[in-house]
Amino acid sequence: GGPRGREVWSKMAAGGVRFFCTAGRGLEPFLAREVRERLGATEVSCVSGKVFFSTAAARGELRRLKSGERLFLLLRNEPPPAVCRNKGKMLHKIKSLVVGEPKQWLDVISTWKNLHRHEWKIDEGSQENRLPHKRKSEETNTATKRLKMEQEGESEEHQAEAGDRSVVPAMSSQDCCSEDRTLLEDPSRSSREKPVVNEQLSFRVSCRCSGATAKILLSHEIGRAIGIALMKQFGWQADLRNPDIEVFVHLNDIYAVVGIPLFRLPLANREYIKTAGLRSTVAWAMASLAEISAGAFVLDPMCGLGTILVEAAKEWPEACYWGADISDSQLEGADVNVRTAGLVENIELLKASVKALPLPSESFDVVISDIPFGKKFKITKDIQLLPDILQEMDRVLRVGGTVVLLLSQDLHEHVSSVTKWAGNDSPYAISDGTSETATAEALKTNGNSSSLVNGGEESFLRSRQTSFGALVQGGVYGISLGKTDAFIYKFRKISAAGSQ
Repeated sequence: GGPRGREVWSKMAAGGVRFFCTAGRGLEPFLAREVRERLGATEVSCVSGKVFFSTAAARGELRRLKSGERLFLLLRNEPPPAVCRNKGKMLHKIKSLVVGEPKQWLDVISTWKNLHRHEWKIDEGSQENRLPHKRKSEETNTATKRLKMEQEGESEEHQAEAGDRSVVPAMSSQDCCSEDRTLLEDPSRSSREKPVVNEQLSFRVSCRCSGATAKILLSHEIGRAIGIALMKQFGWQADLRNPDIEVFVHLNDIYAVVGIPLFRLPLANREYIKTAGLRSTVAWAMASLAEISAGAFVLDPMCGLGTILVEAAKEWPEACYWGADISDSQLEGADVNVRTAGLVENIELLKASVKALPLPSESFDVVISDIPFGKKFKITKDIQLLPDILQEMDRVLRVGGTVVLLLSQDLHEHVSSVTKWAGNDSPYAISDGTSETATAEALKTNGNSSSLVNGGEESFLRSRQTSFGALVQGGVYGISLGKTDAFIYKFRKISAAGSQ
């Protein structure tokens, strides 16, 4: 892509490109660990709903991130402009902050093009060989439908900040297009032949605003002003329905962040999952805590549509997976998902009650499950089943094995309230311990505790040494499921059933 592209690509090779990835609330530490381990990322930092990092990873590697929602090339991450009551002055401040140095914009655009370069079937100087600028309507409609399925998930990454949000001018959320698009300008031309600033890119601005700024300006006012400034500065064309690039702007009382999405569809959109159950990012995060190793036997005794098993088997294919559920319809859906993901050889499904599993004692290395009580139905007598469920999980788990459970807000509150008065008459009573251990231990990298979150941005809880019989708690992580909160519990079995 010319001298600028080669210059920017050399920076990428040196690990000099900055990204940020959005995350559901509570998943930031999981994402921070993942970018370090999967991408070799450096300069990793977190704020609520976002993880910033540098990496030289290729596009294919970036696409494989599992705990994030959307991935962006970072243009700006600065303190917000000082608030003033004059709308005109405030808009000027924001425009100056966002547009800033044109060279930085051109560098990021060059990086974006380099990361997409394998998609361009373009010969130098040829106008005929370009990919069509506008995709066929049926392809666009397919992407629209896939994105509509992700609307609920998209809200998860934003819900921590209820604020004004707008695509400028106001447009339907269905106005979207497919990811594999090309630029109007031939990227093989040298910048000396035609200045990059005049390149006929099409774009739109998506703006989200909360806090003090939102009390003075609406998101669509800010977005429109930024859009006009970009058109004047670079000669780009506004295209709300099918742009080459989207400019994402997020303003609040803590930061002003500007970025360009690397992919049209969210990372959380899994092409290998036919019917969505539990959010895929949450399922992956749970599996990442389970310490699954090659040859391990992994059980989900309340597997539902099998999302946790599919996410785990895709990431750790050398283990053996079993899923059980009492519902025929859930098992049918799980079977479709397993087949769609090409994991028939990895995952066995059976109909069984979690209270009476037809499986040998101490036969599994990992038990991992989403306990559904309190999500679709209010907790009533179902809560009384929890000790029986835990006892059966304990029975089939080998000593030293790991249990990872997802509990709803209601169930978590019940467990917390029981903790205050339960005695040890039952081996499965919930009892307080005296020590507090930071759950960051579960997120260590190379044996050293990683600084995953900053001060007040901790999204996980300190754990109580709570035991369920032979199961000793190793961490509790508060996360979001969109409209509700939930908690990931991790346990380890320290002794054989009946010997504690």
